[in-house]
Amino acid sequence: MRNEGKHLASAISLACAMLAATATAQEAQIEEIVVWGSDLDQRFGNVSPTSLLTPEDFRSINVATTEDVVKFEPSVIIRRRFIGDSNGVMGMRGSNMFQTSRSMVFADGVPLHYLLQSRWNGAPRWTMVSSSEIAEVEVLYGPFSAEYSGNAMGGVIEIETAIPQQQEFHFDSSYYVQNFDAYGFDDSVDGYKSFLSYGNKFGDTSVYFSINRLDNEAQPQTFRAGSRSTSTTPIAVTGTIVGPDELGRTQDWFMDTGVVDSETNNYKFKLGHDFGNWSTLLNIAYEDRSTVSDSANTYLRDSSNNPVYSGHVIDNGRQYFVPASRFATSDLERNSLNLGLRVRGQLSDNVELEANLSRFDVLLDETRSSSTHPDDPNHTLSGQVSDFGDTGWDTAEAKLYFDEFVLEGLSLVTGLRKESYELNLDIFDSDNYLAGAKTSFAARSGGETEIFAAFAQFSYQINDRWDAGFGLRWEDFESSNGYFDNDDPSTAGFDITRVPTHKDDAVSPKFSLGYTPNNDWGFRYSVAKAYRFPIVEELFSQYQAFNTISISNPDLKPEDGLHHNFMIERALNSGYVRLNFFTEEISDVIESQTGTINGGTSIRTFLPVDEIQTNGIEFITNANDLFFNNFDLRFNLVYTDSEIVKNAPDPSIEGNAYPRMPEWRGNILATYNIFENWDVGLNFQYATDSFGRTDNADFQHNVYGAQDGYERVGMKSTYRMDNGLALGFGIDNMTDEVAYVAHPWPGRSYYFNLSYDL
Repeated sequence: MRNEGKHLASAISLACAMLAATATAQEAQIEEIVVWGSDLDQRFGNVSPTSLLTPEDFRSINVATTEDVVKFEPSVIIRRRFIGDSNGVMGMRGSNMFQTSRSMVFADGVPLHYLLQSRWNGAPRWTMVSSSEIAEVEVLYGPFSAEYSGNAMGGVIEIETAIPQQQEFHFDSSYYVQNFDAYGFDDSVDGYKSFLSYGNKFGDTSVYFSINRLDNEAQPQTFRAGSRSTSTTPIAVTGTIVGPDELGRTQDWFMDTGVVDSETNNYKFKLGHDFGNWSTLLNIAYEDRSTVSDSANTYLRDSSNNPVYSGHVIDNGRQYFVPASRFATSDLERNSLNLGLRVRGQLSDNVELEANLSRFDVLLDETRSSSTHPDDPNHTLSGQVSDFGDTGWDTAEAKLYFDEFVLEGLSLVTGLRKESYELNLDIFDSDNYLAGAKTSFAARSGGETEIFAAFAQFSYQINDRWDAGFGLRWEDFESSNGYFDNDDPSTAGFDITRVPTHKDDAVSPKFSLGYTPNNDWGFRYSVAKAYRFPIVEELFSQYQAFNTISISNPDLKPEDGLHHNFMIERALNSGYVRLNFFTEEISDVIESQTGTINGGTSIRTFLPVDEIQTNGIEFITNANDLFFNNFDLRFNLVYTDSEIVKNAPDPSIEGNAYPRMPEWRGNILATYNIFENWDVGLNFQYATDSFGRTDNADFQHNVYGAQDGYERVGMKSTYRMDNGLALGFGIDNMTDEVAYVAHPWPGRSYYFNLSYDL
């Protein structure tokens, strides 16, 4: 078991040190949880289906990182491959997990969604907020509110953290361990998280500081197979694992990329101040992250039992080629700074102003890669260095809330928003990758996008039974300063091609009508247009690394969506039962198209699919004290039919299922409060198989590269003592199911938790 003793000892020693330091402190008091917000916010939250979560609602979840909190919500899929994964992408409703620019995540009004890159690189920056500081989460489905751009085609996650109202201290630490067995790997990996926060309020000023450290190992994420060869002098080897790939082709699996070591340190500072009827909140978050993958495993041994890392090989009559670059190491170092400022105050009894400013800076994002395995006899210090230069974004928004606007019962929120994004990626050939030497350019690409928006969202309470909403959003889009490499080796310098500035605009109307015949039943129909403009990577990304080629497409149009939702809701004594019928018709869907050339090199570009249609039904039950006292249940089951209905460039895929969209998905969170201070819960996640390709050719399942269904069962129990100490234990994937979402999901995982509140 790799470093298990080290991680466990670190977690225990840190826990003991912190508890000893606070043993003589005063007894904890019950704190009122206060979050940013206004009653006016609720006047405009009724145009689309929503779901609200508090810490009470995720007691049955083994929460390690922030994305765990929402992964059991209806029509939400989080592809977090392991604890500490920087690629924890999210999909919602008809948007799959790789359409990352179709969902939005905010924490205290600060954007965490990453609208610079897509697919696995486009995951929200979840670690900018710790799961331990979350006070409330609201999930909004679809682009039915004019307050949000077309990037809300799937939906929006709004995270709010608590604002300290008195002196508070919190510490928690968790230890994780999982077993994993697939292909030629069979081992245990482990890790830990420790979180410490302090908050206080001095008069009208609140302060908060936290440190979150996560250090974890992960199961191998990639398994490699060789390409058939006909060399006259192959190396005789043993150890090949013969089996199918996702296309059903028999392959010769010869290696995995080994254990992934990830470490994330996050530092958060919040400062809030009240000026009479005005409130401000300053957020500063700094992330220091590293991910190391340098222990690739070869399954092959020659006649002298030496490991084989490259060359033409033959095993039991099967001859294939092993590229040395498949064993390359990778060392990522990333530092990011996120700043946010919120201001809200009353201009009059019925009018409020809210302003939000944010800045996200990639201070350092550098990946150093070798060209071969360090144990390869042919290994040298040559490699590549990938470096994100000036990369980040700025957002600014001002909104006015009118509680009564012209007519009694008519409310309005209107405002302006500006977003600016910049991404620059340089890839260097290096003669010393360990030192990060940037010897010469291998590829360069980048550019900027900017969106200016004006919006208005009306809400009209017609009478006690009927209400209506109408919204309009205008967006002006511009891409500029785009470039990609087009080097001519015969000329001096490194040649790049400049992309002309491009402008576009769109108007998105929204409408909603609600009917509440009595206190028990509610009905609502919502319809919205939405336009999702392309992001920098989709427009300009072009590079060639050892195993990947990306080609830019600066002529992409915005995605054009028409969204409908009809909701039926029945109130319960302490909860509700809900049915949502939704449909989405989206044209010019920007899809990352990938193929394979030159013995395994992946080539990618972004191309539009003419039209995708998605129809779905969500059944949701959220209730406390259901059936009997102290039993709480959150249950949802979703059917989704997502189909490629039109694609003139390649009609052969018309009628196919859209990739990464299971027909059925379901979640259960069941919590029983044995005593007031002791609860036990079960959780369950279910999904059917799906495809990863638009041609639906990847029919093989339970292999690397597949899009498997899964049935994952988990449990969690927490016991809270009167002195502020709490102990917890949990298991994820109790049946140790091996399943793949291209990469493998974790095996059976154990969680040991300790926390202390003062």
